[in-house]
Order: sequence, then C-alpha cells, then structure tokens
Amino acid sequence: MIVIFSGTTEGRQLSHALAAEGIAATVCVATAYGAAEQGEAPGLAVRTGRMEAGEMAALLAGAALCVDATHPYARAARENIRAACRQAGVECLRLLRPASPLPPGALTAPDAAAAARLLEGTEGNILLATGMKELPAFAALGGSRLCPRVLPTHAALDAAAAAGVPARNIIAMQGPFTQALNEALLRQYGARWFVTKDGGAPGGFAEKAAAAEAAGAQLVVICRPEEETDGFSYAQVLAACRKVVGSCRP
Repeated sequence: MIVIFSGTTEGRQLSHALAAEGIAATVCVATAYGAAEQGEAPGLAVRTGRMEAGEMAALLAGAALCVDATHPYARAARENIRAACRQAGVECLRLLRPASPLPPGALTAPDAAAAARLLEGTEGNILLATGMKELPAFAALGGSRLCPRVLPTHAALDAAAAAGVPARNIIAMQGPFTQALNEALLRQYGARWFVTKDGGAPGGFAEKAAAAEAAGAQLVVICRPEEETDGFSYAQVLAACRKVVGSCRP
C-alpha cells in the first residue's frame, strides 16, 4: 500500500493515476472539502481529518511508500509527515511543485505577518489570495480594506468575519482563476494591492501576476518556506510508486 498525504492538484492526480493502474493507495486529506475534491476511485481509501505525527506513524505501519503531496506552504504538516515516516521506517518522497519566477517589481515577504507590516501606513484596498489561515495577520490593517478571496466554506467565512471583514468584501470562490477574472476582481474592489502566495502553475500564479500588472495593482508575494526546495517531480514520484509496488508483487 502507498500512503499519500494530499492537498494539491498533483496529489489528486497521482492517486487517480495509481488507481487506474490497480495500485492500492490511502489518501489523507485534512478537511471534508479536501475529501470532496479528492473524489473516489476503485482501490483508493480516503481518510479525512488532521493528524499528529504519532497518528500518521500508526497509519504508515506496513506501508510500502509515503508520498508527501501537501501544499508548498504546509510546513507543519510536512514536518509531521517526515517525523512519522522516520518513526514508522517508511521512505518518504516529497512531491515538489516548481516555484514560479517573480515578475519585476513584485514585493516579497517571508510570511503573512511580514506582508502585513509591509502594508502598514499604505492606502487602498487589498485583495488577499493567501487563504483563511493568514487572515488574522492582516486584521490590524482594518477589515474594511481587506478583500479576502477564500474557499466557499463556513470555516473560511467565519475566519473572514473574525478578521473584521465586512460581508460585502468577502469573495468566496474556488480557484484557480484566469487572468481576466483576477483582473476583474481587482478592478471591482478597487484593490491597489494584491497579496498572494507562490502556488506555482497549478495555483494560477502567472495569471495573478499578469492581472496585477494589467490592473495597476502592486503584487506582494509571500515567499515559500526555505526548506521547500528538495523533492521530486510528479513523473519521478509516479515512477517510484510503480517501482516499489512492482518489487513487492510476487
């Protein structure tokens, strides 16, 4: 059995590719929303809910391989997965999403708190495409300035309300988005700032950058964690899964 800690497009693609080849896999997702996105396929078992390292290690017992396909910014999850694999004695492959080139003039910050400090003393609305977990870091800038784009879930709406964002400013939509839609939202909300993470091509980063330039908004990018550099491509991970399963079969 292969265990995949998912949460990205690549994780879902990998699990379904394995299922199509008759390779059994357990896919772990953090939320019910993630489980719905994951979908079903013969040979796939989906486990929903956040786990600590000890719970992960118990799940990994007897697994042939572990694939960490969590989001590039999911640092805590990544650390727990690595610790669990060491405890269970299971090899872990990190499915790495390539980073995007930053456009000229983009401002960068190491984390959400630093991005918020960068915007202190500025004026103009801020389109936030950073996710609901980062909203508390921006709350001090004033909820009326914030236009967060979040997933259409109760938890995300509650997080926006807790940050003082008025209902009229909450954009509850599921991405990725085209350049045209990004640009339209920047203009609709009069945003002078566009704060995002580098979600790579699957996260629509290039479309965000192009929209910011077209709409005259300043792009602010929260950089990836420094350790998010070692890993393998989708093709390499798929090949490794095939190899380890082949070696286990009689």
